[in-house]
Amino acid sequence: MPGADYQLSKLLGLRPTVKRLMMYQQGCFAGGTVLRLAKDLAENNKGARVLVVCSEITAVTFRGPSDTHLDSLVGQALFGDGAAAIIVGSDPIPEVEKPLFELVSAAQTILPDSDGAIDGHLREVGLTFHLLKDVPGLISKNIEKSLAEAFQPLGISDWNSLFWIAHPGGPAILDQVELKLGLKEEKLRATRHVLSEYGNMSSACVLFILDEMRKKSAADGLKTTGEGLEWGVLFGFGPGLTVETVVLHSLFT
Repeated sequence: MPGADYQLSKLLGLRPTVKRLMMYQQGCFAGGTVLRLAKDLAENNKGARVLVVCSEITAVTFRGPSDTHLDSLVGQALFGDGAAAIIVGSDPIPEVEKPLFELVSAAQTILPDSDGAIDGHLREVGLTFHLLKDVPGLISKNIEKSLAEAFQPLGISDWNSLFWIAHPGGPAILDQVELKLGLKEEKLRATRHVLSEYGNMSSACVLFILDEMRKKSAADGLKTTGEGLEWGVLFGFGPGLTVETVVLHSLFT
């Protein structure tokens, strides 16, 4: 102590009166959580700009194989270190600020019958993880309900009409979600690219994927930041099993 939020505010030269909020040990869904909280803060504090920073040092969980904790090898094989930042505000200043995406709505839910599916424990040896084999099944079985609740007010039920920012928990999760929803292969391209390049960086992943999508959209000459599409979804999921669902609206490139 003091925490990383204090150190960051000093490094950036922010005013000493800046309001800080630090979140620890939330897990992979927290990329969606911080966007939801930033949206609420920006909309309820006129003129506010919220700096969102996700920093994950998952290498501290790495340790040699153990006969008693074989399931932890899955997490150790997937995890990677990463950090990303984004600024969230409302009522952008014309000719000064150029927003990339609009956060339309955000929701959080705990999946039924998922207690203990993903557990993390701080022990003398460090942070250890326990993963049930059926995590991909639990997520894919419940994901459509979250989608329907989020997009029913917009009259959208074709999931291939959306651009996708999905936390890349692992290839098995992405494969089952793709199969369950009948998604076209290209829908999870940005997610799979980030996973292959950087690994599972927990909360930082969805910000990496947002950046990958808007850069690729611009490079390909597409009309919006969301692969030329108007509406999209951001999914974060992690211990709980907790799911964050954010409805996104893309903007012109």
